[in-house]
Amino acid sequence: MSPTEKRTADARHAPSDGAQTTDFGYQDVPRHEKASKVADVFHSVAARYDVMNDLMSMGIHRLWKRLTIERSGVRPGHRVLDIAGGTGDLTLKFSRMVGPRGQVVLADINASMLGVGRDKLIDNGVGGNVDYVQANAECLPFPNNSFDCITIAFGLRNVTDKDAALRSMQRVLKPGGRLLVLEFSKPQSALLTKAYDEYSFRFLPRIGQLVAGDADSYRYLAESIRMHPDQPTLKGMMEAAGLERVEYTNLTGGIVALHRGIKL
Repeated sequence: MSPTEKRTADARHAPSDGAQTTDFGYQDVPRHEKASKVADVFHSVAARYDVMNDLMSMGIHRLWKRLTIERSGVRPGHRVLDIAGGTGDLTLKFSRMVGPRGQVVLADINASMLGVGRDKLIDNGVGGNVDYVQANAECLPFPNNSFDCITIAFGLRNVTDKDAALRSMQRVLKPGGRLLVLEFSKPQSALLTKAYDEYSFRFLPRIGQLVAGDADSYRYLAESIRMHPDQPTLKGMMEAAGLERVEYTNLTGGIVALHRGIKL
């Protein structure tokens, strides 16, 4: 079975139905173990995360993130939550956009990634309008109606219960606030799918081994992309979580998609 054929509706959408197992890449693992396994992956790659992002995407990830920022509607004085914010690429931009009267919260479940992000932002002169919170997206530790905008970039596919996470995000959004989900998705042509599979499963682990000394973590990342909900499925999940006017934009032929929804 090819990597693409492994992408089934049941595997893509892990429901909040009391199931005892879930996917960790192509492995089936107890649900309570996934978070720690994902944590191990990102502890391993944190120090080389930015370098690997540039190599893996040939720098295109910066264009994907730029579009996310442009679609965010963030203005001076806003409060922004950057979930799974990792090394702080979006937080850095948002901190400048919201200004001294605004606030950005960089949240990540992984302490190593959060530490790398904090150091990077401090080195870039980011100061008092950014807070750092270690948090699980499934149960965000913030009051209802707290944020004007929430982003999660390349993080949702690593969440065990995606439905719970989307409901949690919807809860802490202010009425009129926007949720933007930037994530790997399903290529829109068979030829691109074939080329992307070849790159992901042959080339990507080799880069991970050469640059980060860790082929297994990058093999998991490639597998986790294939297990993530496709564009229409994620749109439906966001609507089920209570978001309105949900739409998505395919980027780079659907390799990545940007979903946006509003809390009314």
